[in-house]
Amino acid sequence: MSANEKGDSTRVVGAGRRKQWTQGIVNTPVWRASTILYDSVADLRASGASDTHHRLFYGRRGTPTQWSLADALTELEPGAEATFLYPSGVAAIAAALLSVLSPGDELLLVDSAYDPSRGIANTLLKRMGITTRFYDPLIGAGIAELIGPATRAILMESPGSLTFEVQDVPAICAAAKARGVVTLLDNTWATPLFFPAIQHGVDLSILACTKYVVGHSDVMLGSVTAAPGHFSKLRDTSFQLGQVASPDDAWLGARGLRTMAVRLRQHQASALRIAEWLATRPEVSRVLHPALPSCPGHEIFARDFKGSSGLFSFVLNGGDDAARAALIDGLEHFGIGFSWGGFESLALPVDPARHRTATRRDDAGPIVRLQIGLEDTDDLIADLDAGLARFRAHVF
Repeated sequence: MSANEKGDSTRVVGAGRRKQWTQGIVNTPVWRASTILYDSVADLRASGASDTHHRLFYGRRGTPTQWSLADALTELEPGAEATFLYPSGVAAIAAALLSVLSPGDELLLVDSAYDPSRGIANTLLKRMGITTRFYDPLIGAGIAELIGPATRAILMESPGSLTFEVQDVPAICAAAKARGVVTLLDNTWATPLFFPAIQHGVDLSILACTKYVVGHSDVMLGSVTAAPGHFSKLRDTSFQLGQVASPDDAWLGARGLRTMAVRLRQHQASALRIAEWLATRPEVSRVLHPALPSCPGHEIFARDFKGSSGLFSFVLNGGDDAARAALIDGLEHFGIGFSWGGFESLALPVDPARHRTATRRDDAGPIVRLQIGLEDTDDLIADLDAGLARFRAHVF
């Protein structure tokens, strides 16, 4: 680290805290507003005729509460131009896609994508006359062979949120740039702290801030951070769609952001220890954690990523859905539920094969996805050990 660089914890503590937003208070206050009052008709007309970015105009255009968090997320992405906030991660994905795609265009979408991303492509985009082709997450520079005359965008997710294949994002971005194709990345798993997406060539970096930014499982929030030249169209599309994150949710997101670096370090350490332990168990066929050699794309992870977070999967060695359910249902310290990135651990049965169209899976048994929270790691291991014993009772 050079003398001018700041550590992750320093960056997340100070990011977005301009004095004009905080007004001397440690945390930016919650500015709730719909109507903004003007001093005169002339003032109102002048305001509407000029750029409203970071200037009070109407509540839907934001207040310092939202601008502060957006600024902070931009500061965490070296080389980025600006960030727009959304009421959820899915809203962020949809708006980002709609900002770059038009009827007749084609989207290339990674086959390991988050299911709602597939849903947007197969329903909303399809109704608009936008076609989607799915591609192998390990394709790397080979993506160039798929780019056709109608291809306008490539949506990546690295690692995939169920099976954790790590994509060669720089190679894909290089191929896309050579053909004038916009690249989008769902970077929720790594966050900009572990994978600075804009620096690696991505045009639009998407976060489900619901996860690690918020960190407490109590807010829905999303963001898109744009590389230079891409923000204006993103912002205009988002305004036209009426997208706005509430100031209260943005405030909670900003509060969560301040501890994200230290939380990620703990998520990383605990998840790695548990993943390595699972890899020794005879009940487990394979552990899908990007930091382990058993995970597809591990060599790309080792080259490009600064760290790993708390979400990974493992493949059971045989068994069926009932055996998997016996493992999960009896867990004491793991909740059963969607989402991840909070302080609590979660276990979820996942069946990625039914979502794949460009690639096929041949797993030895059912798959369990774990979100490793901030509980004591020994307690989580003991809980999983008992779960594997229940699994064995069903299988052997």
